[in-house]
Amino acid sequence: MNNDLEELKGLVAAIKADHQTQKDKEKRDAWTKYVSLSMICLAVLAAIATQRGGGYSSANMKQLNEATYNQTLASDQWAYFQAKGIKQNIAEEERDRLTDLGSAANAKTLAAVTATAKRYDEEKAEAKKAATDLEAKRDIARALANEFSGKSSRMGQATSIFQIAIALGGMCLVVKKRWLWCLSLAAGTLAAVLMAMVLLKP
Repeated sequence: MNNDLEELKGLVAAIKADHQTQKDKEKRDAWTKYVSLSMICLAVLAAIATQRGGGYSSANMKQLNEATYNQTLASDQWAYFQAKGIKQNIAEEERDRLTDLGSAANAKTLAAVTATAKRYDEEKAEAKKAATDLEAKRDIARALANEFSGKSSRMGQATSIFQIAIALGGMCLVVKKRWLWCLSLAAGTLAAVLMAMVLLKP
């Protein structure tokens, strides 16, 4: 009976020691909960950066399409301008020929040709104004496309750095090295600053 009692006491002592060891281990590794929480925060920020980067990329493509469209319309206007210039030159040559002839019968025709040349000159001016306006719109769209392209690129860099930070945090949880967590937080902070700079830039 005493032997069984001693065996039971030994078993209880072993269970208590095991329980205490488990508690000590949990105390030592309690900081890993904060690592997990920081990884969740970094993942959320990475998702935001990815979404914003995609938005900037779409805006870039939209502005490039707008620039191409305006350039096409401007080219059409310049072609129209040139066509009117050719017609104006023909009308002016006809006017000069009729002026050289100087007969009264040609006076009516001369007035019509002169009016036609003047009309072509006015249409050329309108085409030139339309073409330059479209080129101005094209230039604005190109500038916006460049801006969105830069923002998309920097947001992509932030996303990549966030992913590196998350990977370092995952390694930290596996090998239980605090310096990896610090490195992960530093990378995450760098990515967050880069993302904030892009978002806050007007």
